[in-house]
Amino acid sequence: MRPGQTLTQRVRGSDRWVGGVVGPCCVSLRIMPTLRFSPGDTVELDLVNDSGEPVNLHFHGLHVSPSGESDNIFRVVDPATTAHYRLEIPSDHEPGTFWYHSHIHRDSEQQVYRGMSGMMIVDGLSELLPAVLRDVDQRVFALKQVGFSDGEIPIDLQVKRQQLVVNGQLEPALELGSGETELWRIGNISADTFFDVQLRDHVFHVIAEDGWPVSQIREADSLVLPPGKRYDVLVQGGVVGEHELITRKYDEGFEVYPETTLASVTVTGDTDSAPVEISSDGLQPFEDLADVTIAERRRFTFSIQEDGGATTFRINDRVYNHHRVDAEPQLGTVEEWTLRNPSTEQHPFHIHVNDFQVVSVNGEPYDAVGRQDTVIIPIGGEVVIRIPFQDFTGAFVFHCHILFHEDHGMMAIVDVQG
Repeated sequence: MRPGQTLTQRVRGSDRWVGGVVGPCCVSLRIMPTLRFSPGDTVELDLVNDSGEPVNLHFHGLHVSPSGESDNIFRVVDPATTAHYRLEIPSDHEPGTFWYHSHIHRDSEQQVYRGMSGMMIVDGLSELLPAVLRDVDQRVFALKQVGFSDGEIPIDLQVKRQQLVVNGQLEPALELGSGETELWRIGNISADTFFDVQLRDHVFHVIAEDGWPVSQIREADSLVLPPGKRYDVLVQGGVVGEHELITRKYDEGFEVYPETTLASVTVTGDTDSAPVEISSDGLQPFEDLADVTIAERRRFTFSIQEDGGATTFRINDRVYNHHRVDAEPQLGTVEEWTLRNPSTEQHPFHIHVNDFQVVSVNGEPYDAVGRQDTVIIPIGGEVVIRIPFQDFTGAFVFHCHILFHEDHGMMAIVDVQG
């Protein structure tokens, strides 16, 4: 699309999005379409609800209005109805990888697990790269956990056998030329699952995090993606032969995820092919919030409690209440939030509409090279962030992005005042 155009798309909220068959070598899973648009575009969507239950949409990471027909997660789209969404993408919106999913409270985990999530790309990231890298091939890696039983993919979360898929496929086979550079857009569009992604014998050159182009490119042997996290990376083909894209063993406190193969990557061609040199120079500077005036300091504790035999998930000792506003920042100000986690499992914090800068983790200064919309609060630790509330007033939410936690109370409302 050219900037300023209108994209019209129909997406369907239906159990049919779960349809798939597990064979002896592969899973084929229907997933929601990848939406692609540019800064300055108007995106118009019709959500057709064939699911038999209420649904809606959240556009994770987009800096757009939280009200009306835009990124309004308080909307309820009833069964057998169609809802229109209209997103006005700012002309200066950051380019990168984003995603969208259902956000109906108490049912978001089930609906995302059953298929209601998809990727979004805001174009313009390639144009920030050196000229020699602007036309490299791109791949999307939509990482997702599904369950299956007797060769079918059911709609019930409580299935015993879980499988990790990439773009709806089980262990797809990819090819990459030796010395060739590609741009990989990696997103965790799962309900609850953590990934620790690694391409054996290769490194990732991180050029954007959570849809924010970095001010300094870094190399990473692996990348941890809690639910909702995205990275844009450059990958260069190494030694000719077979290499596995894996998620490494990862302990998030409640669950230990085993090492699992995600895809096979065959590097082809001449091993002596020299790759383009990738410097550490960033794609763009960003406004460092370290020395700005702080309008308000707030503390939020993410805790898990037993209440009469039932487990509840809370923020500041309160479960989510859609009638209660928990913070009222003023438009045009910057706030500093301290996020605490006294529990024995990690909590990936996410806030809608506005990205933030990580200032410190467990008291240690954090060298931010851009902003984020998702960050892990470590077990027994804390993260300090600074949030600029810019451009949009209105109510939206912040929450733990383990959707089971969100559905069971670990969410709160922020209402930006003009």
